[in-house]
Amino acid sequence: MAKEKTEVEFTKYEKARMIGSRALQLSMGAPFLVKLSDEELKKIKYNPIEIALKELSEGIIPITVKRPVA
Repeated sequence: MAKEKTEVEFTKYEKARMIGSRALQLSMGAPFLVKLSDEELKKIKYNPIEIALKELSEGIIPITVKRPVA
């Protein structure tokens, strides 16, 4: 049987936490996981929050969410 891949929908609080955590990692020197040209980086003014948003939108942000089982 093939397993279906389900899309996980995050709450706005989970998204905010993931973006903030990833932006902190980026500001402390973590490598980018998205390819950005120098022109794109200048356009967003090297803002780690914008880079984290791009990573989240592409689904490659290396942070997971653990939810309590009710």
